Amino acid sequence: MARRSIGQEQFGFAGREQAASSLDALVRLIDWNQVAALLDPLYPATKGEPAWPPLAMFRALLLSIWYDLSDVKLAEALDDRASFRRFCGFTANEATPERTAFVRFRKLLVAHKLDRALFEGVTLQLKSKAVTVKTGTLVDATIIASASDEDNDARWVKHKGKRAVHGFKAHVGADADTALVEEVSVTSANINDGKAGPAAVPDNPGEVFADSAYRGNHFRDAVLAKGGVPRIVATGMWGRHEAETLRKLHAWNKPIHRVRGRIEKIFGTWKRCYGLRRMRWRGIANAAAQVHLTAIAYNLKRTMNILAAQA
Repeated sequence: MARRSIGQEQFGFAGREQAASSLDALVRLIDWNQVAALLDPLYPATKGEPAWPPLAMFRALLLSIWYDLSDVKLAEALDDRASFRRFCGFTANEATPERTAFVRFRKLLVAHKLDRALFEGVTLQLKSKAVTVKTGTLVDATIIASASDEDNDARWVKHKGKRAVHGFKAHVGADADTALVEEVSVTSANINDGKAGPAAVPDNPGEVFADSAYRGNHFRDAVLAKGGVPRIVATGMWGRHEAETLRKLHAWNKPIHRVRGRIEKIFGTWKRCYGLRRMRWRGIANAAAQVHLTAIAYNLKRTMNILAAQA
């Protein structure tokens, strides 16, 4: 399938002053040619209507996450907003994709299992810019409601004091200093954190900070095998004197709580700002794609903020 050529009008935005946008800085943040290379397997057929450039479509999906837009609203905004057009590579007067084009592109991403490759490729570039010395890793999980109670890949989970949720669980490993997400694993919501936790631990993680749900040899051994040092919240200690034992327990847990609490800000951003309160599509493959895309969008914005603060 042939691809459309976009951005060919040299003076598409001439005659009017361009408003500054953070999206322009995001275009310069990484080497997007590496991302385009990962997207090359899409649209391999030689027949049919010319396809929209995959990189433009991928950037459009990032816009839908940053601004919490449905496919319909994304198509409308891309047609209307100059900053959106520039970010995706469209000039002022070119046609832009309709809603169904985003649906098809997303299905292709999932079918080719490119969401994780894109996450890893973009994150590797961003870490080279923002992470100087690796000192520690935050590991935790968050529950995300399913798109429908009829999603057969999702499961019900009930925590004490909270209502039952039918959905999935995103297991995340993030850099303790920069809060960049380094590893992501998605399971049904009823999977134990400690059992799925090793998939969220990157190589050479440094000190690994996690809550008491990650107690046990399974997670601890996985951290040690990757060259890390477990720092897990303890729920109890042995000792002869109660007061002294409680003091030691508090002294162990306090610095862990102080560090691992940073990961809650990541989940808060995902859910409050990026629309990840609920999955948009059914199935665990689609759920994983949504989480990976959200992590990419978050890491891009987070890196831009880190570099701006350093400057």
